Amino acid sequence: MTAVLPQPRTAPALPPPRCLTRAEDGERLHALLWTAGPGLRMISSAVLGGGIGGRAWVLNAQVPHGYRRTDPDRHLADLAAAAGARGPGVGLMTAADVSAYTHAEDAGAQAYVTAGVDVRGWAARPGRGTDGPQDPGTINIVVAVPAPLSDAALVNAVGTATEAKVQALLEAGLDCSGTPTDAVCVVARAPGPGGEEHAFAGPRSLWGARLARAVHRAVREAVPAA
Repeated sequence: MTAVLPQPRTAPALPPPRCLTRAEDGERLHALLWTAGPGLRMISSAVLGGGIGGRAWVLNAQVPHGYRRTDPDRHLADLAAAAGARGPGVGLMTAADVSAYTHAEDAGAQAYVTAGVDVRGWAARPGRGTDGPQDPGTINIVVAVPAPLSDAALVNAVGTATEAKVQALLEAGLDCSGTPTDAVCVVARAPGPGGEEHAFAGPRSLWGARLARAVHRAVREAVPAA
């Protein structure tokens, strides 16, 4: 009889975050900092380090309610530098207490979620949008997979994570698709020399299915049931 040996676990794309604390505008505020060094590619809608490219860290910073700074990218960069982050990274912000983050994992895919849902609604609604300042009370999602994804698959992963978020919100009984300032960051490994990339990250692909389940569980735990 041949013994079945356990398969080695793939190292996570992101280690657990450091929880940072600071005083600002008379408030005690928190931030989460993930540092993983080089070898990662990210896609994000974040105000700092958004788009697609090589990134070394992710910062999710709590800011005061009524935040009105007009240079949030500089603010986030300064916070990351003060915490020792080096090189390019991604910076997100929210008025929610990020120390109350939730985490879920599915076969190597990880999801970290911070949620503030006081200001929420449906993505499509009558009337015009606004280019004015938005209150940063958001659902921020950081999801990581320990595998290389193509540019198209990274975009696909953002859509998959968003679908899973909306599914969790509806299951919680919340009448919304999110908040006006939700943000997402997807982290994947950079391909090695001659290495292959996963071309898809939809909800029925290998890594898309895993990240969808992780995001769904993390969001479901982060938001209160209606």
